Amino acid sequence: MKIFISFSVILICGFCGSIQGQQPRRDDEWPPKGILAMIKPITESCVKKTGVTQEAIREFSDGEIHEDEALKCYMNCIFHEFEVVDENGDVHLETLFRTVPDSIREVLLNMSKNCIHPEGDTLCHKAWWFHQCWKKADPVHYFLP
Repeated sequence: MKIFISFSVILICGFCGSIQGQQPRRDDEWPPKGILAMIKPITESCVKKTGVTQEAIREFSDGEIHEDEALKCYMNCIFHEFEVVDENGDVHLETLFRTVPDSIREVLLNMSKNCIHPEGDTLCHKAWWFHQCWKKADPVHYFLP
């Protein structure tokens, strides 16, 4: 029994370490350049509305999950601009899946499996909850434009 418990702990720790150590994929094909270009007017508008810095966006996308109120509201703004969120801050995943190109739909579907019921006191906090959930679920493919 003691050996089984030790082996289980080693497996779990190894699995957790491999997830945390995964680097985001950033190459000529990911994130898709066409998608980034298509949504650029929305992201620029949301940057202006929220005052988020490019550094905060890049750090969350390619670095560590961190708390930043302007960033959280930026995430909320993007959801609202794409009209995939309701007044309660719940992202309508089926609507979201329909808005994304086929090239990333499967990735987003897999990323969203356990990201269903957002937590948070404000719409901005609920938007951040979704993004941090997706990033934890698939740190390799997650990106924040």
